[in-house]
Amino acid sequence: MAEEDSNPPEREGHTEYTRGTLSEADLKQDPFEQFADWLEAAVVSAGDEPTTMTLATSTLDGVPSARIVLIDEYGPEGFTFYTNYESRKGRELADNPRAAAVFFWPHLERQVRIEGAIEKLSAEASDAYHGRRAYKSQLAAWASQQSKRIDSRQALEDRMEALQAQYTPGNVPRPPHWGGFRLIPRSFEFWQGRAHRLNDRFLYEKDEKGQWQTCRLAP
Repeated sequence: MAEEDSNPPEREGHTEYTRGTLSEADLKQDPFEQFADWLEAAVVSAGDEPTTMTLATSTLDGVPSARIVLIDEYGPEGFTFYTNYESRKGRELADNPRAAAVFFWPHLERQVRIEGAIEKLSAEASDAYHGRRAYKSQLAAWASQQSKRIDSRQALEDRMEALQAQYTPGNVPRPPHWGGFRLIPRSFEFWQGRAHRLNDRFLYEKDEKGQWQTCRLAP
């Protein structure tokens, strides 16, 4: 009987991560600076939609949901994104203003996980962002009762046509049910894929003095 291979190959379809490493010496002291470096690398490497993040929310009794959203801005104050306040995520964030987010850049074999509190942006900030949006995106914020059941695609397109007749470009007010949120991180985790699933993971958390501290996590 042939001796069994004690080190079978990776199952077909599993990627062996070999593109990079992450060590203590690589890390910025500020996680926002570390994020900025990684995001820039994702943009330069021409990955698809580098500013998309998976946003996870939950009801007060712990029922989770997740979806992809686009971030608008990020910095020491947090990560901003915009949505319909009456959507599922909007309702859950109003009831339970905490969230988790994941950025995944597969072409770099990297991901960033963020957890923190949520705050609603001011009406002025939401107005400013709405004013920068494309005309039909502005109309879509009025047309879509996000997350609610609708009769048909045609009903949605009819609503858009009616709105185009009602509002001209440059004259679309922001819907009162649409605006921004900010995710204020209390922790970051930076993950770099490595061979044999021995990935590099580093956690940033704030100490009692509000300073960011880092530690390595087991993969």
